[in-house]
Amino acid sequence: MLDLPVKERVLGNVLGQQARVHGDRVFLDFKGELNVSYKDLDNIANRIANGFLQNKIGYGTKVAIMLPNCPEYLYSWFGLAKIGAVMVPINTAQKGDLLGYLLDKSDVEAVITDSLLVDRILEIGNGIGKVKTVYIRDWSDSNRVAKPIGDICLRPLSALLSESAELAYAQVKHSDPMTILFTSGTTGPSKGVVMSHHYYYHAAMTIGSGMRNGPEDTLYTCLPLFHVNAQVCTLMAALLFDARVSMYEHFSASTFWSEIRRSRATVFLALGAMGNILYKASQRPDDQDHKVRLAMVVPPPDDLEGFERRFGLRVVYETFGLTEGIVAPPAIAEPRRPGCCGRPTGNSEVRIVDENDLSLGPRQIGEIVMRTREPYTMMSGYYNMPEETLSAFSNLWFHTGDLGYMDQDGFLYFVGRKKESIRRRGENISAFEVECIVNQHESVLESAAIPVPSDLGEDDLKIIVVLKEGEKLQPEDLIAFCESRMAYFMVPRFVEFREQLPKTPTQRVEKYKLQAEGNNAETWDREAAGYQLRR
Repeated sequence: MLDLPVKERVLGNVLGQQARVHGDRVFLDFKGELNVSYKDLDNIANRIANGFLQNKIGYGTKVAIMLPNCPEYLYSWFGLAKIGAVMVPINTAQKGDLLGYLLDKSDVEAVITDSLLVDRILEIGNGIGKVKTVYIRDWSDSNRVAKPIGDICLRPLSALLSESAELAYAQVKHSDPMTILFTSGTTGPSKGVVMSHHYYYHAAMTIGSGMRNGPEDTLYTCLPLFHVNAQVCTLMAALLFDARVSMYEHFSASTFWSEIRRSRATVFLALGAMGNILYKASQRPDDQDHKVRLAMVVPPPDDLEGFERRFGLRVVYETFGLTEGIVAPPAIAEPRRPGCCGRPTGNSEVRIVDENDLSLGPRQIGEIVMRTREPYTMMSGYYNMPEETLSAFSNLWFHTGDLGYMDQDGFLYFVGRKKESIRRRGENISAFEVECIVNQHESVLESAAIPVPSDLGEDDLKIIVVLKEGEKLQPEDLIAFCESRMAYFMVPRFVEFREQLPKTPTQRVEKYKLQAEGNNAETWDREAAGYQLRR
């Protein structure tokens, strides 16, 4: 475990120190096809850092990474960390106006992507703000990519590989921003969470300690690197605790356990419906033929004990956190407390408050609010959104927007989301953004996006639409409209047309009434209709 003084908790320094200690020991096993040692990762990150500097990308420059899981993601991430530049992870499913909003809102000047995604960036045209250069991971002269638009220059990512692995610049502070990671908007557009170097260090140390990571561990992930989970709970938690990472591109129930066995993984993390999907798959004689000692599955499978018995491992689900900060670390606790999220970390003050921010007593449900005792161990604010930042920290407490309660022993319990956000198969979806796109259809007057229970846990997305007078619209046509303008995971599964939406006297849609009604005979189901989304 790498225990550093506060001012040395800088990601480039963390990697450099671990490379000096572990050298040629494997850090990253990518799909069983490529091994990257601690030393190699550090050297390539240094070369890319120098390449950034040579191309006028330096301290404070915002660089978006829009890549699937791959070693180049890590090289670019740590290369930026070495010079104090800021990474902006972009979900590879984003497209259109929302992609343009993310790039523009975060002041991105360069984008790192691949040939399969570059068209989405170039198609935005004038909507990408300050972007000057797009670096392409799999550039090939024999496989031409889209022509540049305006002043945007296309270059191979390999052009950033300086010949020198001697770092030319390393004056980065622990309090400097490392990342702007967009979380789902709830009452407005997505907000960019500013995460410092110290945020990464503290969060990974908290997670890794709770999971009892060590040098004999291999942490498996198939979760995307554009999410905080894979970045902090796997990559950084392995780096700080002298462990190894086995990384795959995406989750597949049919290959999951073979990947676990091949990589000899001892720890994995699963989100959303993954636990239920794995448990509902047909049983196999080799279900316990693996080395996994511990899995963090959030939320836990519906049949937690059955999952543990079948696969012969321990599941940790007692944790609570969000992109803005960790509230309760994972803990291997006995006895278990059903529904419990664990006990808040010693660095976090947590309260349950009413609508007036007054503290509530044990087992009284209210909003979960938090603050930290050590600087830069949670988000530094929402990027270029001072009013939203101030509102989130009302009365000097960060308001999570989630409802819960605490018991007499100080353990936290999550009840539901106060925010208008929909959780679907591991992705947080902004109802506001879905509605904005649906409302752009020429036949639509207004709409309301709501969650409905999914058979696999979490939510499915339903859109309730009011058409303009005299207009007609088929559900398939509305879905096709959505599919061309939003990430696949945002496309609603259920569509229902109504003459009007229930509203308050101030014209706010009463979504709780729509949720209570659920689906009915008039609800169209995309999956039942056999409509296949293109990713």
